[in-house]
Amino acid sequence: MTEKEKMIKGELYDANYNEDLIKERYIAKDKCYNYNQLKPSNHKEKAKIIKELFGKTGKVFTIEQPFMCDYGYNIEIGENFYANHNLIILDGNKVKFGDNVFIAPNCAFYTAGHPLDAKRRNQGLEYAKPIKVGSNVWFGGNVIVLPGVTIGDDCVIGAGSIVNKDIPSNVVAVGNPCKVIKKIN
Repeated sequence: MTEKEKMIKGELYDANYNEDLIKERYIAKDKCYNYNQLKPSNHKEKAKIIKELFGKTGKVFTIEQPFMCDYGYNIEIGENFYANHNLIILDGNKVKFGDNVFIAPNCAFYTAGHPLDAKRRNQGLEYAKPIKVGSNVWFGGNVIVLPGVTIGDDCVIGAGSIVNKDIPSNVVAVGNPCKVIKKIN
């Protein structure tokens, strides 16, 4: 099994020394660099780069610069996706967003995690767990979503939250760690 196959399966894989994965990250990071150097008004070229980079996009989306990701091909966004400045997606595994997702500045979605055992961690091993975000979700500024989290439809995730567990549909959730504080009717 290749390191990439292990990565997608959520198993420990060699993230730091595997030449194939390093090359794939450089391809994505070069595309992100090119994206971030474009004039903000150059919507056509920006959309072209994102469509080349991501695994799937809707027809209508906006990602404000700067934007960074690891691979790009593991990212899927639905219709009417909007992300403000400084979005980071570490997409060692799938990161899927539904329709009408709005992301405030300085948010991050991390599929990557590392072994607690220092010996394995120092060997460059890590794992990646998928993140899934439903439709009609709004993220306040400075939210971090950790590996393996699913967020349901029609949610609001409050500013500064660190989401380390699944969030059900139709709720407002806030905090560190992020917890449901009320239902949305």
